[in-house]
Amino acid sequence: MHPWADVLLAEPAVDTGLMAPAGQLWSTTTDLARFAAFLIDGDDRVLHPDTVAQMRNPTSPPEATDWHIGYGLGMQLLRRDGRLLAGHTGSMPGFVATVWVSPDDALGAVVMANVTAGLSAGTLAADLLETVAEREPRIPAPWRPLPSIDPQLLDLAGPWYRGPAPYVLRPQADGFMELAPMSGGHGTRLRPTGDGDWEGLNGYFAGERLRVHRDADGTVSHLDLGTFVFTRQPYDPTTPVPGGVDPTGWQAG
Repeated sequence: MHPWADVLLAEPAVDTGLMAPAGQLWSTTTDLARFAAFLIDGDDRVLHPDTVAQMRNPTSPPEATDWHIGYGLGMQLLRRDGRLLAGHTGSMPGFVATVWVSPDDALGAVVMANVTAGLSAGTLAADLLETVAEREPRIPAPWRPLPSIDPQLLDLAGPWYRGPAPYVLRPQADGFMELAPMSGGHGTRLRPTGDGDWEGLNGYFAGERLRVHRDADGTVSHLDLGTFVFTRQPYDPTTPVPGGVDPTGWQAG
């Protein structure tokens, strides 16, 4: 549009040369929606879902104050009303586009427009995600039993305590495990390392080793996740809880 008259102007095609990978990529809404689904679930033929999830981790520590905009591995990150969005905005003369996904809501939004300025495609895509998430609650995936499981994993499954804080450790269908707090706290997804240990893949414990300690008879004694000790009972006096345990601490007054 002409800025001062109701006249259409032809927008010339721009060849950005060496900068073409930074924006001169043409697609359709259907293909971008398919790409958004990939950014949520991954695809073992291309990238494992855990690898895609790692791409959503900030590449540098956020500011001391609550951060809202960041950058992962090839993805822009946006925190909006407690929701983490990942994707990217884009523009060329005459065109703007945005793909945002909200993995926690299993939602993606695509916005494309034939404008150079005047429309915030990033804001519109985020608004669309927020509207759908609030008005169309996510349908839980149907429950399915695990096809098989290592019996030793069942020895690890169930409640654990970091001091007095309750956690639960659950085996997953792909052979991984998930450690999650029963209330507020840090959790992580864990993958086997092949030597009896496990590695945290996301969140606070990303990159940390979980080691399973056993008694002489092979019974699991406690878990050590990056020096955080998890026991079957709160402050189990039989395990090396950091700082020790006051033997009178649980006596009724």
